[in-house]
Amino acid sequence: MTATTVPAEGGSALKRDAIGLPEVLFQSITHMAPAVATALSIGAATGFAGRLTPLAVVFAMIACLFTAYSIGQLAKHLPSAGGMYTYVTRGLGPFFGWLMAWAFALAEPLVAPILLAAFGLYGGIFLTTYLHVGEGFQYLWVVLAVLCGVLLWWLVATGIQISTRAGVVLGLIEIAIFVFISLLLIINAGSRNTASVFIPGDGGVQPAFQGMIFCLLAFIGFEAAAPLGEEARNPRRSIPWAVIASTIAVGAFYVFNYYGATVFFGPDKMTGFVTFNNGDPWGYMATQVLGTLGGILVVFAILNSSFANANSGATAATRSLFSMGRSGLLPRWFAAIHPQHRTPINAIHFQAIVAIVVAVAGGLILADDPYPASGPLNIYVFIGTMLGLLFAGMYIAVNAAVVGYYWRERRDEFNWFKHLVVPVLGVLAMIPAIMSVIGGLTIPFFEVKLAAYTNSLRFTAPIVGVWMVIGIVVFVWLWMSHREALGRMGDVFGGEGGEER
Repeated sequence: MTATTVPAEGGSALKRDAIGLPEVLFQSITHMAPAVATALSIGAATGFAGRLTPLAVVFAMIACLFTAYSIGQLAKHLPSAGGMYTYVTRGLGPFFGWLMAWAFALAEPLVAPILLAAFGLYGGIFLTTYLHVGEGFQYLWVVLAVLCGVLLWWLVATGIQISTRAGVVLGLIEIAIFVFISLLLIINAGSRNTASVFIPGDGGVQPAFQGMIFCLLAFIGFEAAAPLGEEARNPRRSIPWAVIASTIAVGAFYVFNYYGATVFFGPDKMTGFVTFNNGDPWGYMATQVLGTLGGILVVFAILNSSFANANSGATAATRSLFSMGRSGLLPRWFAAIHPQHRTPINAIHFQAIVAIVVAVAGGLILADDPYPASGPLNIYVFIGTMLGLLFAGMYIAVNAAVVGYYWRERRDEFNWFKHLVVPVLGVLAMIPAIMSVIGGLTIPFFEVKLAAYTNSLRFTAPIVGVWMVIGIVVFVWLWMSHREALGRMGDVFGGEGGEER
């Protein structure tokens, strides 16, 4: 779920033909954080989708596939490190490009906090359940979240990075663990296996639509291959293939996992799934089918996923802050470089403090809302809802950009199906997710009324809305008085697009 707009720190061009298709593919797969997304992102969907959670995942996957195809069409001609920012700027113009950047400015710093909360939650589960350490200590998750944040602070500040190869291996291990456990769940479900978890019942399709925003959160990162366009070999082929293949592969992984979880746990009990066993339903089920080892493996996979992607999220956010400080869009304080490690030290300090404070303070404030005595889970769900809403809007903009770019700049290549029908379907597919967060609306054609949130989640859409309105005001101010600053946005987010190759 890592937000993926990572600018280069130097002014020189990125190295061409540096990475092949496998690296590009795994860039997208690992950025989706499959293990923690399975446990918590889609886990949160179960409270709304219930037995239709597998169907909600299918809806989210279809919506993301349309966007993945659109990204592929744009990547053919815009192999840029700017990724979606470049696509929207070229397709829809500087105003919408600015709004894309503004949305990223809120999304990027929020990735690390929810993953610190996830690490605190499952670190506490590991210590209390399997090592019997800290039992009865209510704030154990706080201690672990802070420790994780401090460790990340040190790693990012000193420039120590987990190697790409190690990240791929660990990512494959966490995927293998969940596939194996889910297969055992399906086998042990026996006669309870049923296709009804994909078929709406008397309640209609509404539960699946309401759970879709959290399933969409689980897919964030599938577009991570796009910023590698300037470095990849044969980007016209590798980028489109990677974003589509990663969406299908991880989508199938999610569907398989939650089919197994639903038929084993019980379709009629799925609305209580995410808080079951003190927030560790996957550990419970794994223990049932594989003994204690199963529970330990699942917790290991989630902790590995949380830490690795918190590191990626923190790195992305600090590089954006650094670039904005260097270009004058933020105070120059953010552009300071550590004399020894050559890292953006002030941006790192700022991001680390924000991540720790948001994770801990948010979890304490939301200790019982929406779920009782579930602070780290609640802040994950709260911020995750905001991230899902932000990215749904960004994916809509990318789909619209396909139409604009090909109609304005590539009219001779314009294809009514590839560059109109598919993008429009991509826009329409994201609308139910956005409407479910706003609440109180009826989806046209389906005549499905989406109830408004009655808990803390009711504040998520207004917060995002206010943030975007502020972004519009800032754009108008910059356009009227500091137009040259808008021209520097390309430097922050990786440029306006590389040469076609």
